[in-house]
Amino acid sequence: MFKRFRRLRINPAIREMVRETSVCASDFIYPLFVVEGKGVKKEISSMPGVFQMSLDEILKECEIVRNLGIKAVILFGIPSLKDSVGSDALSDEGIIATALRAIKDKFPDLVVITDLCFCEYTDHGHCGILDHVHQTVDNDATLEISAKQALIHARNGADMIAPSGMMDGIIATLRGALDLSGYENLPIMAYSTKFASAYYGPFRDVAESAPSFGDRKSYQMDPANRLEAVSESLEDEAQGADILMVKPALAYLDIIRDLREATRLPICAYNVSGEYALLKAAAKAGVIDYERVMMETLVGFKRAGADLIISYHAKEAAALLRK
Repeated sequence: MFKRFRRLRINPAIREMVRETSVCASDFIYPLFVVEGKGVKKEISSMPGVFQMSLDEILKECEIVRNLGIKAVILFGIPSLKDSVGSDALSDEGIIATALRAIKDKFPDLVVITDLCFCEYTDHGHCGILDHVHQTVDNDATLEISAKQALIHARNGADMIAPSGMMDGIIATLRGALDLSGYENLPIMAYSTKFASAYYGPFRDVAESAPSFGDRKSYQMDPANRLEAVSESLEDEAQGADILMVKPALAYLDIIRDLREATRLPICAYNVSGEYALLKAAAKAGVIDYERVMMETLVGFKRAGADLIISYHAKEAAALLRK
């Protein structure tokens, strides 16, 4: 006698009835990149289907996203003028603050998450104030201006803040600043396990955030470290994070699973630009069934333990799920 597993695979209806893992449009968070100007919709060559957009085009995109059943976007700002401290990010008239007000005014039901960092706003491309002696980012000085940035996001309508700079103590700093200013109910999604990954390459094209010197290995995680990865996220949980994240996702499914077993908080997987670009390139080369591979990849993130997925595939996937 042996078990006939095929009994529960014999037709599509039964397969769907016993399916253990599912993906739906409300799992997705779609990245948006806002630039200055009007009528701007510039496709990124390394990321087909991903655009830098002026605010008028961003608002059109939000309408599309909402109609597909996607509940949330994550907003990145790309100012035309950058300086050593990212001044645009510290202004209520900066590109993120302006975009926030406009999006929330037109789409109050759309969850707008703001990426909180300085790499897109600085002329050196690093994630905060520089420590010139050690050729890295000054952790504690960056915490101070990050708190100011968080309050600007809160004042201008952010539904959630996602600090991506990987500064030690960032969650405690932001939680304290937000609570003291009356934003105790504003959630924080921590980039809690963020690796110094080569998979970020195309993102630096769209966000114009490549470092002008060196790299980010002193403040982002070593891809070889599994135990440290979980410790990083649990530390952010202890400091008050509401959602944890693993970034990138595809090469780090083991970390998503480890973290799922270590926490009860929601987990977000960031399906990053390099992962997206690889599938697009493979589709163009005709070597994969793009839609099937895309959906299989997204299911893999959920099966590993993710609750939410930031993905450039989100619109395509949501449209497929409607069929």
